Amino acid sequence: MAWMSNFWSSDPCYSTYGVDGSNCSFRIYLSEVELWCPPIPDRDDEVRLRPFPSSFKTADWKFELNGLLGLLQDPGHRNNYGWMRTRISLLWDRWVSAAKNLTLKQDFSTRQQQRILIHLGFLSSKSGFKIPEMASRGGPLGELVQWSDIIAALYLLGHNLTITSEYNDLISVLNQLPNAESQCQVRSQLPVDMIYTDIVGLIQFKRKVRAGYGKFSCLLRIVDSFGTEAMFNHAEYAKLHKRSTTWGKQNLNLRQFFTMFPHSPDNSFMGFVIDRHLNDDDYDNVTKKQQAVVYGKDAMMWEGKADYLSVIRKYVDVHGTVFLEDGRANSVLPEFVKNHGLLSGPDLHRLLLESKLFIGLGFPYEGPAPLEAIALGCVFINPKFNPPRNSENTLFFKGKPTLRKLASQHPYAEDFIAEPHVYTVDIGNLTEVEAVVQKALRLIDNNKVGMYLPYEFTYEGMLQRLNAYIQHQDFCSVLPVVFPPASSVSFIASGPGQSCKDACWKKRRICEYSHFGRLNNQPTLERFLSAPCSDVKKQADVYFPALENETRSCYLQEDPLLFSCVGEVEGVVRICPCRDYIRGQTALCSSCT
Repeated sequence: MAWMSNFWSSDPCYSTYGVDGSNCSFRIYLSEVELWCPPIPDRDDEVRLRPFPSSFKTADWKFELNGLLGLLQDPGHRNNYGWMRTRISLLWDRWVSAAKNLTLKQDFSTRQQQRILIHLGFLSSKSGFKIPEMASRGGPLGELVQWSDIIAALYLLGHNLTITSEYNDLISVLNQLPNAESQCQVRSQLPVDMIYTDIVGLIQFKRKVRAGYGKFSCLLRIVDSFGTEAMFNHAEYAKLHKRSTTWGKQNLNLRQFFTMFPHSPDNSFMGFVIDRHLNDDDYDNVTKKQQAVVYGKDAMMWEGKADYLSVIRKYVDVHGTVFLEDGRANSVLPEFVKNHGLLSGPDLHRLLLESKLFIGLGFPYEGPAPLEAIALGCVFINPKFNPPRNSENTLFFKGKPTLRKLASQHPYAEDFIAEPHVYTVDIGNLTEVEAVVQKALRLIDNNKVGMYLPYEFTYEGMLQRLNAYIQHQDFCSVLPVVFPPASSVSFIASGPGQSCKDACWKKRRICEYSHFGRLNNQPTLERFLSAPCSDVKKQADVYFPALENETRSCYLQEDPLLFSCVGEVEGVVRICPCRDYIRGQTALCSSCT
């Protein structure tokens, strides 16, 4: 109401909906046009403002590949989608099979088709990343893998997609939207229900719509590999506490950020699919050889690792898949390494299938490859970090909107898969490395370790998860139905100075960001603290709602954008919403499918 009072005359669109400067007109507009306020009781139904009626169209499965490939047309002279088209085409039969299997387990008959705009900003020439050009030269593939799978899943689920990657193509689409740059936030007039993009794409999007951004903000789903935390997302807080980064200050609901792995409970876990490139007969007739494959396609990843690899070489032959250019890698790779160069998907999987160990070097962080190796029966040697690495001590994470601490190269493998498939070890302690290698080889030789792939990284798992998000996540309604349901969530008190993420995980539960609002009141705090508050204050910070241990003062969260699973401060006991989860499908509670 205050904003309307100050700015209603800044755009003529407001007057077209009857806004005349009076509080009454503000209230009607906010409840019946932008839908920020609840309906006005007893208002005559015939005079209610209806800017645009919504229509319901059923989302039917789409099994025809050509329709999807037709949407992935390369812009101009750049081959932005070539790698993605190849992956989607190779995997399509498995996607379709998974979808048909999933329909035997769940009812998909009453889903509404969503109109979805997908903008792949990281592929644009303006991004400067050159990811399409480097895909065949040992460059990072994580984003290409994830976006290929997101697009395939959304299309297969029956939704109506528009796909762009170059900025000019995005502008062409936005120019067709009614009043895209107008401040009036009339979402019912927009021919789009959801917008999937990355941080680069979001910045490009905001540059175009400018003052009209408000009407789009709740439609956004931001694919964000490493996650975004509240202290970086909240623009004013970030500026005040020196947490400003290029990627932060978006002021979105933290659940609108979708990560590659389920490492940030404030965000939503998107994930990707681990594929099987070989025929079923290849898996049945495999004989493991006394060999290991090193995880590192770039020669620089091998620097300083010769002693570590020499220990491993005592027990197995060591293989690499390093991209060689002008022989520069020869001086870095130990001479006992058999290097295959970059391999095709089937050739890499055959090499992994025949190997016993997959050897981490400490970089890259949190990639798909260890899951591929584990799915093919390898034990992953996962380098431990002490101290843990984050944006305050590691250049790679500088500027990323998170303080998340990585205790190893692959925290998901360490926490959610663990032994006997994963051994997390200090690779500087060669005695420990040798003991772990011996133990892993014994387990494999005695058939104690087999192929393992968590359900959430299968085709079915990703379809199930993405469908649940589309059906249940609502960032636009005034009073949305909270997802996941309250029945899956319990409240617990943390230890002093402990984050809700850690407090929940100690109970083998996951902090559920969307339920902080339910406990942000004095009666709930006192009930779960088992003691009355000496006084109650409201304050905006990432540690609240909470109790100050020494004074017994209770603090309620003043700004919902600062609710946080990861906030922690010495001497403060937090009250935490913790949910159950399906083993192998961590994003969903036991009743969430």
